[in-house]
Amino acid sequence: MKIYTIGFTKSTAEFFFTRLLKAHVKRLVDVRLNNVSQLAGFAKKDDLAYFLRSICGIPYEHRPELAPTQEMLDAFKKQKGDWNEYERRFTDLIRKRRIEEIVPREALDAASLLCSEDTPRHCHRRLVAEYLKSRWGDVEIVHL
Repeated sequence: MKIYTIGFTKSTAEFFFTRLLKAHVKRLVDVRLNNVSQLAGFAKKDDLAYFLRSICGIPYEHRPELAPTQEMLDAFKKQKGDWNEYERRFTDLIRKRRIEEIVPREALDAASLLCSEDTPRHCHRRLVAEYLKSRWGDVEIVHL
């Protein structure tokens, strides 16, 4: 099983959609809490769903259960919180949510997890993928 991750910040639409096409991604799973952000015009949920369908022929799915809480986001981003603390709290949250049981494996096979961060290093999409790999076992993670 392969799970991809992708961010859209600092990316042109051309580069973003080309990465998905070249990787043969089968579905985009939006793991943002707020998917109507003005950060990137092409990344708002309705526009993104349209572009994914039209350009890549892949479906869009929003999975807020794979997102942090607003309080966690604010503590990390607005209050310049510590990444290690954020990682610990978020991992604890997804463990309590039992995401490995509520998200079907087939929904993420050859899918890409989407968040805004340009790299996976300090992004919860990486934490979701790594957590699922630790639970499901046979998962290859590819950061686009």
